[in-house]
Amino acid sequence: MPYVPRRETGNGTSGRHGWSVGSLGCCGLLILLLFGVAGVQGQSAVMLIDDFTDPGLVSSLGTRWRGVSDRVMGGISKARVARDRIDDRDCLRLTGEVRLENDGGFIQAALDLAPDGGTLDAADYAGLRLLVRGNGERYSLHLRTPDNRRPWQSYRAQFTAGPTWETVELPFTSFQPYRLEADLDVTRLRRLGLVAIGRAFHADLAVAEIGFYR
Repeated sequence: MPYVPRRETGNGTSGRHGWSVGSLGCCGLLILLLFGVAGVQGQSAVMLIDDFTDPGLVSSLGTRWRGVSDRVMGGISKARVARDRIDDRDCLRLTGEVRLENDGGFIQAALDLAPDGGTLDAADYAGLRLLVRGNGERYSLHLRTPDNRRPWQSYRAQFTAGPTWETVELPFTSFQPYRLEADLDVTRLRRLGLVAIGRAFHADLAVAEIGFYR
């Protein structure tokens, strides 16, 4: 934070520093003001989760993306999660066939938000921002916290990924609890997932950047 001199009384000088607000003049006050504004603007408006520049799909948080499908519960959906490059942008690409047989119906690219099963505090942010491109289908972003004790529980928000790159903002208030009653606790985020779910379709989702925004 910039130094802001305290108001003096008496002769207007400070016994320690030998100057006062009055001695600064208009130019000095303007400099202090500019430094203060610069300090506020210097605080990052975005906390980057990943821009997919790492060939091994290791995120900016130090955790690795992985593919998950309903095959873990007997389904037959097929998922592929890979790093790709589209229109000179590095990106994560989730592709596959979502199938509904055997009570299945999802594929996802999942990322732990902290190592070793820990949690991340995102209380200083308003939501998640993504740069996406896709095949015109509707996708979901799922969040999990320690309150999600069952595999099917999560907090969900939807977005559509069209044929051109587009920035999507998903405020935390848009995430709805699925099959649990606890509200989303953004101070204890454990995992996120980019998900194709709920109907039979061909999924093709590319994400070039994802992070928290203020």
